[in-house]
Amino acid sequence: MDFWEVRDLCFSYPRREPLFQGLSFRIGRGDTVALTGANGSGKTTLGKLLVGILKPLSGQILLEGKDLQEYSLADIGARVGYLFQNPEKQIFSPSVKEEIAFGLNFRGFDPALVERRVEEMLDYFELKHCAHQFPFNLSQGEKQRLAIAAVLALEPSFVVFDEPTTGLDQRRKERFAALLQKIKARGAGYILISHDREFSSACCERRLHLKEGKIYGDDKVCGKA
Repeated sequence: MDFWEVRDLCFSYPRREPLFQGLSFRIGRGDTVALTGANGSGKTTLGKLLVGILKPLSGQILLEGKDLQEYSLADIGARVGYLFQNPEKQIFSPSVKEEIAFGLNFRGFDPALVERRVEEMLDYFELKHCAHQFPFNLSQGEKQRLAIAAVLALEPSFVVFDEPTTGLDQRRKERFAALLQKIKARGAGYILISHDREFSSACCERRLHLKEGKIYGDDKVCGKA
């Protein structure tokens, strides 16, 4: 079953040339996809379109068979986690622990489950030492790990990661790769928007490549300029 179906998607920023014209492709439930392309090709923009942060000029994005514009951002967020390229854009709680717990509490999870899952995330991402610190006092790598932990604590059906390995050393990249395998093992999917070709190739089974307003996948053009 398709998780996303994109039909004739067109998008441009104000007073700029069209970035996409007629993109069409599908992403299945449980797919692991590397979204690649040169700087300025629209990778981050496409990720934001898929989660409703940006709206297409024309065309249609279906999420689980339903037009994306019929969902609220909260409804989309219940299905899809999104990691911004700059983690500071999605961190707002007064402590690391509260940041990881926020989404779980907002959705009404049992307090005991919230506590258990927060502790699991703190331990896995090596953030226990700063659990009660103000997040903006953390290093860039710690902020990145915190943002990932907060997204994954909610166990979404799909996750869009925008440059998730930025600020991670090799050992933590390996731990993150292991976590991606756990995501896959429970039937969830993910998109990696990344310049790290080696990492994304090792962690993804599909590749979609943006170039000059077209998207290529499975050795064919999936959209038209």
